[in-house]
Amino acid sequence: MQLGEVLGQATATMKHGALDRWRLLVVQPLGIRGQDDGTPQLVIDELGAGRGDKVIISSDGKAVREMTGRNDAPVRWAVMGIVDE
Repeated sequence: MQLGEVLGQATATMKHGALDRWRLLVVQPLGIRGQDDGTPQLVIDELGAGRGDKVIISSDGKAVREMTGRNDAPVRWAVMGIVDE
């Protein structure tokens, strides 16, 4: 798991069937001191995070497959929690 900051929402005119009900966010992973850590990632979200929110993201493939209910979901990252400020 890793801390990240939501940069915004992604809009897809067409997406894989496994992602039909999912909101797609663009999240910047953050390092231990709050600095950018790599490139922004496309993340699925069911918790309702918004722009500027700090979120806990996970790249655990098994967790994402369980969340989507499909083994063929073409996504790696998911929001696991929203950080209270």
